[in-house]
Amino acid sequence: MKTLDAVLAEGRKRLYPALTDPSWLVLRRRRKIFKAWFSRLDGRELDVLDVGGRLQPYRALLEGRLRRYVAVDLLSTPLVNIVGRGEQIPLASERFDLVICTQVLEYVPEPAMAIAEMHRVLKPGGCMVLSVPSMAMRDADEEYWRFLPHALRLLVGPFAESEVVPEGGSIIGFFRTVNGCLNAFCRYPILRTIFHWTLCPVLNLSGECLERMAGSDNDQFAANYSVWARKRTEG
Repeated sequence: MKTLDAVLAEGRKRLYPALTDPSWLVLRRRRKIFKAWFSRLDGRELDVLDVGGRLQPYRALLEGRLRRYVAVDLLSTPLVNIVGRGEQIPLASERFDLVICTQVLEYVPEPAMAIAEMHRVLKPGGCMVLSVPSMAMRDADEEYWRFLPHALRLLVGPFAESEVVPEGGSIIGFFRTVNGCLNAFCRYPILRTIFHWTLCPVLNLSGECLERMAGSDNDQFAANYSVWARKRTEG
């Protein structure tokens, strides 16, 4: 098992990615999207459930507002409280103000069951925040899905209201995909190191600059989407 320091360091890299990270473009946007959504939450003593919370990169965005933070994951790390599946969360109903689930649903055979479980454990009026890939190379043999906006809206149908936001438009998606592919093709450690410190940051900056210059809201080639959904209040 990884040490606590190693897990925390990996989580910080997700929250504040280096320019040499092939996912820099989308991770920066996810942080901004989540930060804006978390600012909508009422109260300063939040009960939070993190489904797939082995690293918890977005916990830091809730600093000073937490009463309880519970992590469920199939793999154990020093941050995981419960080893279990998102489709069968072993917790009572209506216990949490917020559920976070990032880059997990693609590994779940039946994502609608996981969404239903997250809906169940939320208090009335509670919120779910998640992120999913829409286009990416297969990261592991255990992956099942990629998600498009219409499918995401269908999955969160039981919620009272929802938003689906691309983590960057088509230009960002293109450069993120190129960076991801090149990173995968650099099979030897020395080649990967050279790539990370040369071409990778160039591609990241090029994608960022071109997206700003284009000023387009086209997301047909978006690499990832974030979703916010609110459960109905009582009555």
